[in-house]
Amino acid sequence: MRNFLTSISEEPAVRKRSRSEVLSETALDFAHLTRNCACSFLMSAPSAQSVLTSDVSRDSPRRSSTPDMEPELPMFRNAKKHDRCFRPVHSERTLNTIGEILDRKRSVARIMSQTADGLNHSFEFKKCSPEDVVYDLFKVPGKDEASIGRLVSVLRSLGLREDDPRLIATMEKIKEYDHNMNDDYDVKRYRLPREQFKECIHPSISLISQALRNELIIPSWKEFTDKIAEIFEDCRSCTDGNVATYIPQLARQDPNRWGMSVCTIDGQRFSIGDAKIPFCFQSVSKAFNYAIVSSDLGSDYVHQFVGHEPSGRLFNEICLDANGKPHNPMINAGAIVVTSLLKNGLCMADRYDFAFNEYKKLSGGDYVGFNNATFLSERETASRNFALAFFMKENKCFPPGIQHLREELDLYFQLCSLETHCDSAAVMAATLANGGVCPLTGDVCIDSRPCRDVLSLMYSCGMYDYSGQFAFHVGLPAKSGVSGNMIIVIPNLMGICLWSPPLDKLGNTCRGVKFCQKLIETFNFHNYDSLLHADSQKIDPRRAMGSRETDLVVSLLFACKNGDFETVRRLYIQGENLNVVDYDGRTALHLAACEGHANIVKFLLQTCNVDHSIQDRWGRTALDDARLFHHHACTSLLLRAGKPVHHGGSKVKNKAIYDAANAATEVASSTSEEEPQGCGVMMLGSGEEDCEEVHKPSFHLPSLHSSSEDVKTPQNDANPLIPNGETVEELLRNAQLNDKPKENGVRREQSPTHVQFDHSTHK
Repeated sequence: MRNFLTSISEEPAVRKRSRSEVLSETALDFAHLTRNCACSFLMSAPSAQSVLTSDVSRDSPRRSSTPDMEPELPMFRNAKKHDRCFRPVHSERTLNTIGEILDRKRSVARIMSQTADGLNHSFEFKKCSPEDVVYDLFKVPGKDEASIGRLVSVLRSLGLREDDPRLIATMEKIKEYDHNMNDDYDVKRYRLPREQFKECIHPSISLISQALRNELIIPSWKEFTDKIAEIFEDCRSCTDGNVATYIPQLARQDPNRWGMSVCTIDGQRFSIGDAKIPFCFQSVSKAFNYAIVSSDLGSDYVHQFVGHEPSGRLFNEICLDANGKPHNPMINAGAIVVTSLLKNGLCMADRYDFAFNEYKKLSGGDYVGFNNATFLSERETASRNFALAFFMKENKCFPPGIQHLREELDLYFQLCSLETHCDSAAVMAATLANGGVCPLTGDVCIDSRPCRDVLSLMYSCGMYDYSGQFAFHVGLPAKSGVSGNMIIVIPNLMGICLWSPPLDKLGNTCRGVKFCQKLIETFNFHNYDSLLHADSQKIDPRRAMGSRETDLVVSLLFACKNGDFETVRRLYIQGENLNVVDYDGRTALHLAACEGHANIVKFLLQTCNVDHSIQDRWGRTALDDARLFHHHACTSLLLRAGKPVHHGGSKVKNKAIYDAANAATEVASSTSEEEPQGCGVMMLGSGEEDCEEVHKPSFHLPSLHSSSEDVKTPQNDANPLIPNGETVEELLRNAQLNDKPKENGVRREQSPTHVQFDHSTHK
């Protein structure tokens, strides 16, 4: 297997294997094992052999088999007669895929994830393809066509743009089917029949399916962008700071410019303000230069010439650390040394082209340009940088084989003068957030360790002399430049680019710093917001809005239904609202009463003080449910929790009957087991003693709409719960007779008064 992988990758046979190759070998071995197991099964099943014999691959000619030969299936082609474990025949497509993995042109993690998904679903035979599902989802009622415009609108609402490189093939297919399409064509009104619709979405079906399943990194995109826009507008009113003046071209910028762009690791994008106005990278280029050089030469080699400690000094100060090296790559001295390491064996033109192409790759092919006027202006005012370069040359800080210092500084100034805008820079920041893999193209731009190292340096040294305070208050890797730009990286989530020319006294954009502070106040993006007892009021955009409330309702109601006392107690300790209701208006108390979990009913009533009078959509309370299912212990607890609720505002006309009914209830309740001492929130027992139903002689209370004759009591047996051996029926009848008015010494019969108590126990 190893020799096979080595041969197809066209690399030397003896070398250290990379992690990607190990993963590739593991995947192939697993596929080989699965294939052999399937072969063994098929060889023992003649019917299966006959089926597979007819399914020969298109690129292999069908061969006739003799009676003494086994059927020559594609997977059995090179097998010996008695050897079932054989080397599989690999197609050209398989070889190309493995070659891509070994060349590391794309993310190995993503390819392995897709391979695992395919293996997991290899034995699932679905009647319709993903393309058919999407077609049916957007099918126009009554017509055999689907709206491609609706699909594009939905994708846009989820944060995916039409110019996304992953959707370009789909958009080009759409244009091919409309020969009359012109430049002002509106895709929103475009419809296609089934086959054409499926052919259009097929190149991007993986991304489309992921988006429609709402599996992108930020599921509630609209709510998230609304919050971001609100913070952005709040910061627009900030008028602090001044435009940088030491570079003449930068001094001419409009101080009212204010733009922002967001790009997630799944390619969701949002822009607002002046997000398309070009600006120069300036010091932000230092972070990307370091990442590019470290990926090319290795971090260990780079740090032989530059340190990684915060300097605590001005960014352009002429000084070195204790080891005679620049303090870190984020100050001018360190950035000049890092630039000198950039392909220093090539000519200056090739070095510039290499860096420019790497920037384009980081941005996913988005806009990266060059501002020659800024380059010339910066070179004319670079006396201090020249002094720094000669100082470091005197102290032997540069690597061997560098060009003349003036040429090295020219390359440094050229990279600072590269031009971009917020949209493009946000994608570059998202590439760092995604571990060096561009979210729009899937290309590996930065190796994993250099990506980790550059984020560490941005966290500790990226904001000039404000770096310590920024790490304390914001807690995110960031890098700012004197042109007013600033990138923020939220690892494994997104990259953000801000641009506003006015700078504070430390050289950072005023609006950008204020935006970051408000961002951290709203979302749990701080590096340590994930601590166990962190502020729970912050928003986590990784979770769908409202999912926490949904999870609470599901967890609580299922715990009450299943009698899970520990979960109910844990939710109470966490401060959750135990009065939440489901779509039928039913509470946890309803479920516990229905299932007869008396210990949970007692806990909810006595410790949690839940509202026992809440009615569901059918107007039933927890007491009604307890009576309906004849859970007497739960009924007793609910009756003791408070007086019965009188529905409809009816009044009790006969107090004697009402008092007699309550007296019977109180006597019945008093016979139930006493509460255990210390029955509070932290009681160690789960309350099993309350789960046992108290078996008492049966009796029924009169309902609101039943007469005394409707009350059923055990025949020929006095109820011991009523004093003097009287039954409930006798007590109620005597109360009625005693309360009847007399006229001329003769009692006048009245219809019995209906006590509004509950009618759920009487049919």
